[in-house]
Amino acid sequence: GEENSEAILEALLTYMSIGTSPSEYDSIPRDLSVLSNKDEADDDPYDRVASVDEELFEDFPAEDRKLLILVEMGFPTNDASAAIARCGPNASILELADSIHAAQLANKLDDNLGVSTVSSLVEDERQSNCPRGAESRFAEVTRSKRRCTSTEDEDSVISFSKPMVGFSLPNQRMYMVPRKISEAAIGPPYFYYENVALAPKGVWETMSRFLYDIKPEFVDSKYFCAAARKRGYIHNLPIHNRFPVLPIPPRTIHEVFPATKKWWPSWDPRKQFNCLLTCISGSRLTERIRRELVQYDDPPPPQVRQFVLNECRRWNLIWVGQHKVAPLEPDELEILLGYPRNHTRGGGMSRTERYRSLGNSFQVDTVAYHLSTLKNLFPDGLKVLSLFSGIGGAEVALHRLGMDMKVVVSVEISKVNRDVLRSWWQETGQSGMLIEFVDVQELNPHKMEHLVNRFGGFDLVIGGSPCNNLTGSNRYTRIGLEGIHSSLFFDYWRILDLVKCLMGRTS
Repeated sequence: GEENSEAILEALLTYMSIGTSPSEYDSIPRDLSVLSNKDEADDDPYDRVASVDEELFEDFPAEDRKLLILVEMGFPTNDASAAIARCGPNASILELADSIHAAQLANKLDDNLGVSTVSSLVEDERQSNCPRGAESRFAEVTRSKRRCTSTEDEDSVISFSKPMVGFSLPNQRMYMVPRKISEAAIGPPYFYYENVALAPKGVWETMSRFLYDIKPEFVDSKYFCAAARKRGYIHNLPIHNRFPVLPIPPRTIHEVFPATKKWWPSWDPRKQFNCLLTCISGSRLTERIRRELVQYDDPPPPQVRQFVLNECRRWNLIWVGQHKVAPLEPDELEILLGYPRNHTRGGGMSRTERYRSLGNSFQVDTVAYHLSTLKNLFPDGLKVLSLFSGIGGAEVALHRLGMDMKVVVSVEISKVNRDVLRSWWQETGQSGMLIEFVDVQELNPHKMEHLVNRFGGFDLVIGGSPCNNLTGSNRYTRIGLEGIHSSLFFDYWRILDLVKCLMGRTS
């Protein structure tokens, strides 16, 4: 049918991938040992687009060539032209394909959901303890409708910088940033919110409106480590005089894992990993790749080479022997994400849970760079409200910056993640107090008032709500902030707003 554009796209990509793979592609297993389909939170959608041979159109002008390639991939001509206009002539085929997919999905959602169903707090309901779920969020009626019509104007749509470097990178001159923070948003408390950069249409505009109209800072962690991780951050932190944590982590695959260099084929050009996933490839795929390669001398035929490279990029496979690839181990993910060795190992945490927790975590070096400006502001330590704490990425970042945490109120629904943070807290000899809550819904106005009165408020409110309904790898419930998981963003905003109100009342 014509109405299901997402299913059409998936079918097109599947048939195209079959057509560009080795002759025995049909023998590759379809069930690639995915550890967590529902919780796959961090896949870069670019990796889901099969490759197309651009050399077929090399005689055409660059813009026409990209248009022809997109049409050859099965996209409508009008959609392809609109994507090139949106993203610019320098955008890659993968970026353009993702833009078309996002636009199709957004149009479908607009038709199904109406002008706006985004929620906000109504003043007289502001203090209520609302049940979980998108349908329970308060409706932002007038402001949302007014702004929704203006988002079609390109001037009002939040765009990514290219490259995605945010306001500054370590040891580089800072960009001139027109950054305005309203008086209501000035800290303390300072706040820091993180989520996937490549969210559906309008998501970042909405989150920015709720968080005091502060524009997001978009950063790819490939500038801080050897793996890409495209993230957006909305915060009121100072942005001058940032500094990185030391030692500076290596930024290429061979620097991080030098043993792989011996086996790395010359025709694999990867220098960094793609976005780290919450799932891994299965042994049947790696065996299929080995059997395919042993049939040929080095280098293998272009068709086989392209198939292997596509799978290596998609699943972040590394070379561990002659003709042998393997997925990254959890210990290796910890290194890439900036965590201490064995941070998630043991204590009853399964291998599957380690992949899931690491795939959903902060990249510590990136976050620490942003938080570094707080060190001079709080030389005696700071009080932290850590929402959606995960495995403690924020706490590890502050610790690596050499900052004392006088108190951390941590909210994390996963027991194994809470165990990881508590174990790290004890092993690193933290002198402050760690207080744990299971669910953000527990933090109702009464409990928040108690916490603010007990500790005199918080210096930092940090967290990143689940991105299940925002990530490009979620083909089924990528519905933005209406999703049951991603709508928890409104709890981050609700709690932050409560803290600011309560601290303003006691000051």
